[in-house]
Amino acid sequence: MGLLDTLFGRSRSSAPVARDRLQILLAHERAGTDGQESELLNTLHSEILEVIKRHIPVDQDKVQIKVDRGTSVSMLEIDIEVPALEKKKLREVR
Repeated sequence: MGLLDTLFGRSRSSAPVARDRLQILLAHERAGTDGQESELLNTLHSEILEVIKRHIPVDQDKVQIKVDRGTSVSMLEIDIEVPALEKKKLREVR
């Protein structure tokens, strides 16, 4: 987690909260219908994008979120294209 902590400057105490939120979202996704899944993914996408934008400039179109549902496990995949930043610019965003 050292690299993520360096990039996002967050403390480790937020990790359990984020994990719990994702577990709740995935539980709702498993129980939901297709319409609810689409709404859930849109909400998840906007909230994740909001958090990322607090720390680094990211184009909204460069963040992809996908949920693959298996028989016993669902997988949440987040793909973020992060532009190359100079250290000075990274500090300005914070």
